[in-house]
Amino acid sequence: MAHPSGDPRPTDEDVDLTSAVEHAEPPIGIALADHVIVTPAGRFSAVLRR
Repeated sequence: MAHPSGDPRPTDEDVDLTSAVEHAEPPIGIALADHVIVTPAGRFSAVLRR
């Protein structure tokens, strides 16, 4: 799914979502590998870099 804004820079909501999922990792036993934003034009950026 493409980012609705068309801008690959993470919004505050993107960062908050990534943080919430990252904090939920230990209890559910799943590691978040990355949160990548992709625009309809194919531009992309990562919110989480490990």
